[in-house]
Amino acid sequence: MEIRAKAKFIRISPKKMRLVANLIRGLAVDQAAVQLKFSKKNAAWPIAKLLKSAIANAEENENLKRNNLFIKEINVDGGPTLKRWLPKAMGRATPLIKRSSHISLVLAEKVPTVGTDKVKKEDTKDDLIKIEDLGKISRQNKTEDKKEEKKPASSGRQGGPVSQKIVNKIFNRRTGS
Repeated sequence: MEIRAKAKFIRISPKKMRLVANLIRGLAVDQAAVQLKFSKKNAAWPIAKLLKSAIANAEENENLKRNNLFIKEINVDGGPTLKRWLPKAMGRATPLIKRSSHISLVLAEKVPTVGTDKVKKEDTKDDLIKIEDLGKISRQNKTEDKKEEKKPASSGRQGGPVSQKIVNKIFNRRTGS
């Protein structure tokens, strides 16, 4: 089973993020967490946060063991760039590009667990009979509701029917030019 996690719009350049991502690719999650903890790169913190989130999702949602997980894939892609200007001497300015990153992480199991698939409950005749009875009851309720909901046609002030043309002329919702 594969667990996917993503972090988007992280304000560190993809080139710097890839240096850290290459350190942990293919490692067990515990070893990767230790590598990230002792790395001096600023890019290690967002990747560690994403890894922690992916492990929590695997344990909580899929009932997988932490010691059976490893990093199958980690990709760092470029996000949007912010274009700014850096003032220089003599009234000049040079362009400054602030890059951002998108990280996608895939965790997989070292040894696939057997029997984690949800077992389907077999239908019995008793359940089928109950379902048929419920269908009859719901049909009866619907016919009773239809009988009660019939109302007379809408009428104007004097009691005559209101034509749709008049209503459209009065409630003309066109605005602007």
